[in-house]
Amino acid sequence: MQLRKTLLVSGICATFFIACKKSSMDESKTPPDDDACVQMAGAGSGNTVEGRYIISFNSKVQSRGVSAERIHDISADLLERNSISTTSLRESFAGEPGGFIANLSTEEAARMRADPTVAIVEQDRIISLSTCFTIVEPRLITWNINRVGYGDGRGKTAWIIDTGVDFQHPDLNVDTVRSRSYIPGNPSADDKHGHGTHVGGIIGAKNNTFGTLGVASGATLISLRVLDENGSGLLSYIVQALAYISQYGKAGDVVNMSLGDDDGISATLDQQVISTSNRGILIAIAAGNEHDLANKYSPGRANGLNIFTVSAIDSLDHFASFSNYGNDVVDYAAPGVRILSAYPDNRYAMMSGTSMAAPHMAGLLLLKGRNIVTSGYALNDPDGTADPIAHY
Repeated sequence: MQLRKTLLVSGICATFFIACKKSSMDESKTPPDDDACVQMAGAGSGNTVEGRYIISFNSKVQSRGVSAERIHDISADLLERNSISTTSLRESFAGEPGGFIANLSTEEAARMRADPTVAIVEQDRIISLSTCFTIVEPRLITWNINRVGYGDGRGKTAWIIDTGVDFQHPDLNVDTVRSRSYIPGNPSADDKHGHGTHVGGIIGAKNNTFGTLGVASGATLISLRVLDENGSGLLSYIVQALAYISQYGKAGDVVNMSLGDDDGISATLDQQVISTSNRGILIAIAAGNEHDLANKYSPGRANGLNIFTVSAIDSLDHFASFSNYGNDVVDYAAPGVRILSAYPDNRYAMMSGTSMAAPHMAGLLLLKGRNIVTSGYALNDPDGTADPIAHY
């Protein structure tokens, strides 16, 4: 997909109004071109990383509540027990079940699979987003926010696993202390791409006199940067981010995952999503943009009481032509076509994709918990059973 940047405004896109709060503006109700500027998989997405593996413990290894140093020691002991050098150990992660990342030969990986304390051995692979956006002037309460509803999200926490979130954006409330980067050589979780900031704005853009309004305005956003400035990262980075949330998140917190494994299924990723959600942490996941069955892709295929996979609709409630589908894993539909939200450097941009639908659900989960109501159904849902449209 070609990069499209339509620069309609430059510099700081902050328009001040006399009204003390953000107010609604009329927008065109013409059917949008929902194939324009969709956030698809980037180059190399799904390619395996030679010699790099993610090893997950089974239930015999209790990693929750133990220190990071202890998890490292458990991982090193496991390698030594299988006659593998501990120098191959790259990173370890806690939570349930916990595990580690290591550089292994094919024969060493086979030994790991045979160990009775190991549940999954999976080759690491690239996760990548294309870069496609349109810079536009902000419009305060946009059609999509009016469609799902909105409320006060102050005091509530959303963990955003993405390209980062712009720490300096005046319309966002980012907790820089708890934010983390999993990109080697890039310790800052600040967004250098734009996708994560856009997601963060949909969730929690402040209720003030400029910019756009988020579903849960003023919510605290924690940036977990797993994709770099090119929108590229590794599966293992996402697993580590989920493990971090599993350790430090609390019941009622919300996780947004507007990304996934475009190569298909990752048992490791699915397991980590489910185990994190079992702590009472609510997880909103993009269904994917392949116009395919959502159950063929991780993490959208993961199911659980606190897991919400989201398809995309346009401003007329039509099912987006790019959106994945399937009622076995898709729970709700939400706006995902030509969505306006925050963008780095105090700007605002328009993007399309189920990446944009998921944060609407994340915002509603912050406001309502699992008590989501609906308002209508997605029209022309390709699976024949229309997804309910999430609403406040």
